[in-house]
Formats: sequence, structure tokens, C-alpha cells
Amino acid sequence: MASVELRNVRKRFGSHEVIHGVDLLIGDREFVAFVGPSGSGKSTLLRMIAGLETLSEGEVLIDGQPVEDVPPAKRGLAMVFQSYALYPHMTVAENMSFSLRLAGVSKQEREAKVREVARVLEMEALLERKPQALSGGQLQRVALGRAMVRQPKAFLLDEPLSNLDAALQAQMRLELVRLHRELKTTMIYVTHDQIEAMTMADRIVVLDEGRVEQVGTPLELYNHPASLFVAGFIGAPKMNFLAQQGAEARTLGIRPEHVRIGDGGELEGQVVALEHLGARTYVHARLTDGKGLVVETTGDTRVREGDRLAFHILPEACHWFDVSGRRVS
Repeated sequence: MASVELRNVRKRFGSHEVIHGVDLLIGDREFVAFVGPSGSGKSTLLRMIAGLETLSEGEVLIDGQPVEDVPPAKRGLAMVFQSYALYPHMTVAENMSFSLRLAGVSKQEREAKVREVARVLEMEALLERKPQALSGGQLQRVALGRAMVRQPKAFLLDEPLSNLDAALQAQMRLELVRLHRELKTTMIYVTHDQIEAMTMADRIVVLDEGRVEQVGTPLELYNHPASLFVAGFIGAPKMNFLAQQGAEARTLGIRPEHVRIGDGGELEGQVVALEHLGARTYVHARLTDGKGLVVETTGDTRVREGDRLAFHILPEACHWFDVSGRRVS
């Protein structure tokens, strides 16, 4: 177990700065997700923690100790990548124990650690199989197991579920949450998928173009986004944004579940599409000013494409943002 701290971390490639002065403290045994679009710097930040990228400025501390001069293999961290990178000619047990064998760990101790990790991951029956005989979810478990046998201070996971189908992703999200709870270790998880971050992490770090936009719990980010970027990135479907004209131009943000369909609403528009998802339906409308609006309603709604409707916004659920995109009261 370990805390990880970043102090004014910057990264430049030539004259181009891709990480802009990040300060962050990740507590011992905390599950933190780095989330953001492609190019936001989340994987670069993870690689700097691992020691796979050098820092242009600042420092990384693990358990309060600077690790700038500590090579990746000595930092006590284990990485799990999007690519499983398993040896095809080795069995699952051999893949999991390979790093221990290189470290000179005895055969008896290697076998004991592999058996224990296999028990935790519920894959004892797979130990003698080779990678080509495994499913995507099983391959992911082996990659996790290979990291777990090293008993690292912290796990660094870089988009590990992106190769799995939707059903397996949902299953593995639950598995990772269970593992974090059982292993009681620090996990730093990189993803572009805000649903992964929202469902797994204790705290989320939202990144945009190498800058930290906001850090907080999933519900803090959802209910109190600090900027237009966070408000639009966290939540699916995304928040609706409506421009307000006047002496102080502001943007009103309202989530789909906080808009009601009914007479006497402040807005009017025509339904252009419907998404039926069983218990709920998302109504996509085009307002009279040409802007789009997404409204969440019940699964048994009688609304149909082409209907002209009035929409009421719940005032207590409104979010306001100034011209710079920052949240205002």
C-alpha cells in the first residue's frame, strides 16, 4: 500500500507542454481514476508515476519519498495495460509467476503466490491453460494476476477494459471494485470512459489538454461540476447547455432528468428522435431557437417523433457557467 503525490508535475515534448503543473495527492488504499478525452494527458501522467516517462519539472513521491532517480522496476508499482502482452507459449501459471522467477523467488513460493492470486481471481481451473484457450475476460484476469503476485504498493491500470465487449466490461468493473476492497491497495485507473470512472473510483481526476479541471467524488463531479467541460464530460447523456443573452452572457446547464414535459413550460420544441431503454426513454428535441434538448422520461411514454412539446426546467437543478466556462453561483 502506498500514497502517491504529484507536485507541480510538467511534461514537455520539445517546446510543446502536454502536462501543465499538476498537483495531486492520492491517499493510501484509494481508488482514483484519471478521466478525459483522447489527448488529455491521462496516460502520460500515469507513465510519469510509473517512471516510464521523465518529468520536465516537478516531482513524484511514493509514500512521501521522491522517486525521480528510482527506476520503474524499483518503485514497487505494477502496471496493467490495454494490451495483455502474455507469453503465448507459457501457461497461465507460468505467465503469472514469470516476474517472480526472474527475481529469484523459489519455486515453492512462486507456486504458493500464484495459487493464492488464482483463488482471489476465481481462476484456479485456468492455471494450466495457454492464452489462446482463454476468453477476453479470462485474459484480463491473467494480466491482473500477473501484477498481483508481485504484491505491489500500488496498481496502475491504463484502459485495461477497452478490448472487452460491453457485457464483460460491466462484469470486470464489478470485479475490480471487489479486488480493490479485498486487496486494500492503492489503484490509479486511466480511462476515457466516464461510466467506468463513475462506477469504480473513490475520486475522479478530470483532465483536459494536460490540465486538471476538477478532482472529486463521482457525485461531487456530477452534482457540482466546476466547469462547462466537466459538466459536459461527466454524465450520459451529457448535460444540456442553453445560452442566455443579456448584460452578463451566461450558459445554463440542465441534466436530462431535470427537464419535465408538460404544458406551460419555458421552452418549446419538436421531437426529432427517441431512445427507448426499457425503464426510461430519452427524448431528443429541437427547440424553436434551433438548439437541441435531451429529456429523460419514463419507458412507457406516449411521446412520438414529430410531436411538438413544451418543456419545464426545474430551477433548483440549474447550473450556471460564465463566459470563461467556469461555474458561478
